[in-house]
Amino acid sequence: MLKRAREIADIINSSKEIHIVSHIDADGITAGAIATETLNRLGKKNSIEFVKQLDKNVLDKLENDNHELVWFTDLGSSISNSQTGITKIITDHHNCPEDSNQFFHLNPHLFNLDGSYEISGAGVTYLVSRAINRDNIDLAALAIVGACGDLQDRRFGKLTGLNRKILEEGKKINVINPKVDIRYFGRETRPIYKLLQYASDPLIPSISGRESSCISFLQELGIKMKDGDNWRRWIDLSKDERRLIISEIARLLLSKGFGYKQTKRIIGEVYILNKEIEGSEVHDAKEYATLLNSTARYGQYEVGLNVCLGDRDKWFKKARNLLQGHRANLVEGLQFAKEEGIEKRQYLQYFHAGTGIRDTIVGIVTNMLLNSEDTSNDLPLVGFAEKDDGEIKASARGTQNLIDRGLNLSAAMKKAAGELEGVGGGHNIAAGATIPKGKEEEFLDLLEKEIKNQLSS
Repeated sequence: MLKRAREIADIINSSKEIHIVSHIDADGITAGAIATETLNRLGKKNSIEFVKQLDKNVLDKLENDNHELVWFTDLGSSISNSQTGITKIITDHHNCPEDSNQFFHLNPHLFNLDGSYEISGAGVTYLVSRAINRDNIDLAALAIVGACGDLQDRRFGKLTGLNRKILEEGKKINVINPKVDIRYFGRETRPIYKLLQYASDPLIPSISGRESSCISFLQELGIKMKDGDNWRRWIDLSKDERRLIISEIARLLLSKGFGYKQTKRIIGEVYILNKEIEGSEVHDAKEYATLLNSTARYGQYEVGLNVCLGDRDKWFKKARNLLQGHRANLVEGLQFAKEEGIEKRQYLQYFHAGTGIRDTIVGIVTNMLLNSEDTSNDLPLVGFAEKDDGEIKASARGTQNLIDRGLNLSAAMKKAAGELEGVGGGHNIAAGATIPKGKEEEFLDLLEKEIKNQLSS
């Protein structure tokens, strides 16, 4: 992989003008930012755009624009072996065609590594950046934010594989630091009761999703929830208070029949960006990733990009405002999906949001729903949403238990969508597809057939 990274670095060094094309999620924004900063430091003329997917319209435009070199980050593997009229390099981590091992294509799957948890799109882009100049290892922090945004720490409760090597490099120069703590989201910015209310993986029985129960739980433990007028956050608690809450959650989980394996997921690694202010949305890698998701997923690409490039004034304020709206949309989307109801089939379950949930966040809502107390997680969950152009976006999410049994959503979604002249792909645990409107039932039939074959074998 490092040899391939050096080959791609040579292509960049010999080019004068480079156009970056990246994905709209946190991993895509950090990958795009790493590429942009790398080219800025080289003094190379560059431009960037963010896209939902590489459809015909995007590819036709890129071909007509006639860029000297197009750098695809966190996407592109799907076109790695197609004869487009685009001179390209690709740093991606999604499943790729077997015959796509080209000199311009860097993807962990080509080197027998798993891109769903060993390295993200931002991480692959970082490998090229450090091959260009070793001083670029300060960009390791962004690569870790991208990995966390892609939930690459979920499988083992910490980052592993090449992500670990990148983390060690960032740790060496003090830009990022791993620390063992509670894994629930919102350690830095959420009031403690809110951290518990939205706790998942594992869910806390009788507490997750119930604000009043969270407040009662903390009161019974004697945890003070306010300092004056300010709500206390996890980072404001003493070590003894944190230990007390964690041990009580563990006791509750074990008493309700959760096994040791699930219970120990309460604790794991969190990743602190040392150059950022404690308590801000960019101090913890997971919260940083959520901030980025609140920008590009709503078409505000330049906001997230400029935050990654170091702005902590104008663009950072805009990002924080967008984050408030994003949080509200996720809560509304979750409620909408629950009200619409989840339909169960033998090998999958699904909901159809129509225009009730944005197609750019239906995947996040699907993941939240699968990890909520109200939803069975013994089947993969598919969420449908209508896109602006009238096509249908399908987002599928699974669990590690289903992956261990043979589920590969990327392969299943790609095949089912392909049979309907749509496109699909992603990772084994999380994948997406775009299909023609009105073909949802047919798509579900095809998808269920694929999932049945995977789980049966």
